Amino acid sequence: MIELTARLTTGTVYLAGEALECCITFCHTTQPEHRDSQSHSDILENLAWASAQIHCFFSTSKNTNEKTSTVEKTTSLEVTSCDIGDVVFHTKPKILFCDLTIPLGETKTFWYRESLPMEAPPSYRGSLVKYSYKVTIATQKVGSHIRMARIPFRVLPISPIMNMQDLAALCGNETTDELQPTNPFSEERKVETPLTMALQVLQNLTARRSPNSYMITNTRGKVGRFCLFKSAYKLGEDIVGTFDFSVGTVVCMQVSVSLQPEEIIKKKTPTKNINKESSSRLMTVARFHEVTLGLTHSQLILPIPLHITPAFDTDEVSLNWRLHFEFVTTNEKLLPSTEDKDWNAPLNVPIETMVWNLSVKIYSTLPKQIMQTGGNDAYKMVIK
Repeated sequence: MIELTARLTTGTVYLAGEALECCITFCHTTQPEHRDSQSHSDILENLAWASAQIHCFFSTSKNTNEKTSTVEKTTSLEVTSCDIGDVVFHTKPKILFCDLTIPLGETKTFWYRESLPMEAPPSYRGSLVKYSYKVTIATQKVGSHIRMARIPFRVLPISPIMNMQDLAALCGNETTDELQPTNPFSEERKVETPLTMALQVLQNLTARRSPNSYMITNTRGKVGRFCLFKSAYKLGEDIVGTFDFSVGTVVCMQVSVSLQPEEIIKKKTPTKNINKESSSRLMTVARFHEVTLGLTHSQLILPIPLHITPAFDTDEVSLNWRLHFEFVTTNEKLLPSTEDKDWNAPLNVPIETMVWNLSVKIYSTLPKQIMQTGGNDAYKMVIK
């Protein structure tokens, strides 16, 4: 038998526009129970061909419920849909070899390299839809079915604003001075590719501080002031803000802040009998909660998880992010003053809860920041 082993040597997380590299080995081994009874035909194994390509699968919650099995055998190399979902993007197959003979105990190694397009949709697992990427390695023995091995990996969007026609104009309007010092006497000049230009723009967008203050009020008066130091963040950063309740005329007992996705399904996506609005807004990926009774100031620190998908927009779905605030307020006097000698805490407090949503922009980070938290295991498949 032949054992196929594949490993992504450049990691498992990529930005749209980056190059992927996969090491694929074919090893001719024998089963332990057949080691003493080998014939001449067992010494050599022949493979007709092998190829590799990238597939992006799109599925809805309806597709996921209907399809549960995994297909490894097929009679055609072209894949348009399968149990994983419909193919919305794929690269051209690259032939690794034709008519390969492997003697017993030997190993043959091949390399597959491919670049992802800048406009490729990102990996995403939402409440209604899912995008997933696989490196599909197909091979076939003469007279046998085609066997496929699929290696999953993650793709991050470079940015929802990275339209290739507008990128040059955007870079011209941005402050493009690099944050790291450069040598003005160096003769080497960096070649500006669309990917490096996009990364530079993202760095400028997320590094810039632009504090914005918001006065929070309800029907009874002012609750407080909230200050957000910037509105654009990268994965893994902390959303930092401050609350100032000293300017309020209404007592704020507690506050909670949630980071929530806004998943908007396009009309042509087949998601019937699903409440799109409620399904996307009930999900919370990070939460901050604090009792603020008696406080004049408070600080918000909300980490952005590395596993979430940054904002993007495709033909099937668009994703945005927001901060969902909940303030619990009351008009009752809950704290004693210096003149109150016999003060008792009230048994019941009439409260009023107010909600507020604030949009934030979340962009991708460098893949190496994410790959430090996960491994890069090899995937194996036995071809008999």
